[in-house]
Amino acid sequence: MLEKIEITQRFNFKKLNKHYECFIIDLLSKKAYFNINEMIYPDQFYEGNYSLENPCDPILSDLKSRVLSKIYDIDESDCELFGKEFEKLNLFDGFKSEGFSYFEKLENIYSCNINLYYSNDYQEYSIKNNFPKDWLKFNELLIKLVKFDVLNISNLENIITNLFFNIKQDGIYDKQNNKLELTGLEFGHYEVFPYDTPHPSVMIDFENNTIEGYFEKENADFSILFDLLEKYGVYEWIFESYQNKSLNYDSPELDGYDWYLELVFNNSIIWTIIGHNEYPDTYLCLAREIKELTNLDLLEMETISDDEIELFKYYGKLKLS
Repeated sequence: MLEKIEITQRFNFKKLNKHYECFIIDLLSKKAYFNINEMIYPDQFYEGNYSLENPCDPILSDLKSRVLSKIYDIDESDCELFGKEFEKLNLFDGFKSEGFSYFEKLENIYSCNINLYYSNDYQEYSIKNNFPKDWLKFNELLIKLVKFDVLNISNLENIITNLFFNIKQDGIYDKQNNKLELTGLEFGHYEVFPYDTPHPSVMIDFENNTIEGYFEKENADFSILFDLLEKYGVYEWIFESYQNKSLNYDSPELDGYDWYLELVFNNSIIWTIIGHNEYPDTYLCLAREIKELTNLDLLEMETISDDEIELFKYYGKLKLS
């Protein structure tokens, strides 16, 4: 018999803006509540004239406002009905749990861990990009039980995962196969120790054809950049298939550098990857071509050690072959 469910969700946005929450449904005590370890870091804005709104701001605001100290009392009949409907759903049948650790060298914008406590069993599942096929039905069961959007479905509609979007080498598509328009890009790279305030290095407004930051340009032609994003599979960097070096080797650097890349589609839908002294397999390949185009090391590949560069050369070539 199912006795308790723990739902832990993590949101990682640019500039160390994070939100962690854990919601517990205890069917034995007939109560539900947040058991929260929440970390919100103040945003550090670029000291310039970058005028694009931050699409993560309304999501962060909503996430913070929804976490309450309230105890949700659940009727015994509702507990029994939820338990039966959950078992009938077979939510995780055929689902392959994704890898998870409490310290991720490469972090996606969203992850969720589900812990299921049974009277004679315990099950744990990790979700990053791939979701069980009846995830939305599961959320409907939760809404019926506690009367709010436990799984943050309304926020996930504006976050790039496979729940509402198809992520391909040539771009991001909705479930009706309409390609989303890339409207903004922000890249930041900063030293971990001595502590450097997270800040953007390059900001691109595709609608107004401008680049700001360490490299500035107006009326820019972005066709070459779009080709490079596709060539090196940047949209798919959030998948483990582009993280083979990270999965097989640990960097010898204890501190090093953190970085983030945020892509904004249709002015409001966010794709983000965050690295902690680690990079996707084709990062170095992209960095070299960007340097050839601009004569600037905008992706900071010179901060990567020689030994690490040799590994990235190997895994980059392997991925592109």
